[in-house]
This record gives sequence, C-alpha cells and structure tokens, in this order.
Amino acid sequence: MNKTTLNYGKLIAMSLIGISTFTSCKKDRGLVVLEPVPTSTLGIYVLCEGPYGTANNSSITYYDAATGTSDKDYFKKQNNTDLGTNANDLKLYGSKMYCVITGTTFEAKDSYLEVISIATGKSIKRISLSDAAAGFLPRFIVFNKNKAYVSGYDGSITKIDTASLTIDGRLKVGGALEEVAVVNNKLYVTNSAHFQFGTADNSSVSVVDLNTFTKTKDITVGFNPTRISATNSGDLFVLTKGNYADIKPSLDKINSISDTKTGTNDKVSLEFLRVTGTKGFVIGDYLDPYFKSFNLGTGELESNFITDATVINSPYGVTINTFNNEVLVSDANFYGAEGKVIGFTAAGVKKFEFKTGSAPQTAVFNYSYK
Repeated sequence: MNKTTLNYGKLIAMSLIGISTFTSCKKDRGLVVLEPVPTSTLGIYVLCEGPYGTANNSSITYYDAATGTSDKDYFKKQNNTDLGTNANDLKLYGSKMYCVITGTTFEAKDSYLEVISIATGKSIKRISLSDAAAGFLPRFIVFNKNKAYVSGYDGSITKIDTASLTIDGRLKVGGALEEVAVVNNKLYVTNSAHFQFGTADNSSVSVVDLNTFTKTKDITVGFNPTRISATNSGDLFVLTKGNYADIKPSLDKINSISDTKTGTNDKVSLEFLRVTGTKGFVIGDYLDPYFKSFNLGTGELESNFITDATVINSPYGVTINTFNNEVLVSDANFYGAEGKVIGFTAAGVKKFEFKTGSAPQTAVFNYSYK
C-alpha cells in the first residue's frame, strides 16, 4: 500500500488526526474562554490518492450530509485546477485543511502543501515544498501550537507557521520519513525503508523537541516503520512492515515519558494503523484484508469491527468522527477508477455509503458550531 480547532483569533481547538475537534474551556489571566462546540456534521471531505503512476492523479471528494450526495472531483470544480500528483495526507487545523502533495521525484520539484478553506473547499494558498536543489517529497502533517510540521522523504521536517502560511524552519532528522505524531511538545516520526528513497535510517522513530526544534533521540523499532499514532495516555503505536522475507512486520509500542520501546506484537501483518483517543484500529493482510480494533493496553488485535457482514473490498483508510463516534472506512474497491466510503456506527453497523474518486483514504469533517 502506497503510502499515515477551529482557530478564530485566540479561540483554538486542536484537531486530532485531521478530523477531531475537542471542546473545553480554558482560563487566561482570570478570563474563561469558551471554545466552539460542534452541533452537527455538515459534510465530509475525502482525500483520494488516485491511480498510481498517473500525473495529476489525486482528488478530493465532498459528501453533503444533508442531501446524501457526493461530488467526486470537488476540489477541481471549486478551484478550476487539479489537486496534484500523489496526494498523501489531509488534515484540519483551525478553519483550514492542509493537503500534502508528495509529487513524483526530488528532481521534478512538484511537491507542495495545498491550504484549503474548510467552509468552501477553495484553495487559500499553495506552499511549495521544494528548494533550489530539489523537492522535499512531503508525506504527512501534524500540528502543535500554531505550527504545522511536515515529514519528507528527504529526511527533513519542515515547520510552517499557520498564521502567515510560510516556512518557518527545516530540520534534518533521519531517512525516508513517513508518518508523524505529537505528544507533550515532542514530535515522533518514522524512518522507513522506502525502496526508492530509503537510507540506513530504516528501523527507528526519531524524536524532536518542539520547544527548541532539535532532534533529541532515535528509538529503535522494527524494520521499515511507516505508521505512528498516539493514544490519550501518551503511548504511541508504530506499524513496521518488515521486508516481506525474513524480517517480520510488527506493531510496536513506545512510552513517551521514557522514549523507549515497551512492547511489540510480531504476530501481525498490517497495512494501516489509526488511534483516536481510546480507540485503535488496524487494516491488515493485503491479500486477504481485514479491519479490526486493537487493545491499546496490550497491542493485541481484537475482533472484526464490522458486525453486520458489510463487505469491504479493499480497505484503504479509517477515520473516526469524534463528534458522533461514527467510523468511516475507505474502500479502494479493487483500486479501480472509483472508490467509496462506508460510515459505521460505533457498534460496527453500516449507516451510510457514498462514492468517491480513486483510492480514497483519510477524511476531514466539516462541522456546524454553536
């Protein structure tokens, strides 16, 4: 598998995995600031990678929850331009979505970050993720304290200021970087063994202190880590792919206090990992795919999540709507020209379905607020 807050002035609600808005109140010099409270889901944006090896293959589908209809090429219709080639991540921070476009090669310099209005789907700015020498080949994005952090196959983390939408710094941390997560002002990023861009740094998770924007440590994990996701307790789970021969894949666990690996499950072969709060989900076995929950305490897989016999042909991504606990499963549908997203209740019962572009993966929710 190729391939992992609304902010109105001083009102900030952090978005988890690009989809979740938490509500609370906070005190600032004696004042209590109430943060926006979501009241309903207006729609769903779905990032579609598109057919591999095709130029301008990626798209964004929009599903209107009120009408139950979807527009498979919504971004292009709203902006009169293609999204780009090999889009890999889409997340929400504040009132903007951030779409990571990997591009094709270092030499092509076709890597960028597309910043999009959550309200309209219109592009706000396209931030080039290249320099005079080469493209960065960006992969995943995460947010912390009004900064965005983007991993890249060039081995660097790019820091972007979310107010000015300009690059605020670059830090070389490892090899072919994949997914990123933030816990307690520390960034964790996987160093993969990509067949084109891999380096000797292919069995570790690098740790970056975001207060100083410096690398502090490499944590040894299984070979070829590609996915990482954090729990509410501060633990992190890492999906490693192995080498499809004599090195097994695994699901490793990291303690963010000691920054050490504290457990591993090498009896699994996984393609996708997602943790949201207290829920963990995996997609496994490319040839005979399954979709299961897993125990955040032990890392052991549990039962199949789907309980009503709904068939997922090619599960390709999972996104949880924390407003109503719906679970969205992206189905690449045998990797054809059209995919679909199926929404399930928290009990694993199908609730709705809509068509998407090719190879749908992650989703972002468009909420209404009080």
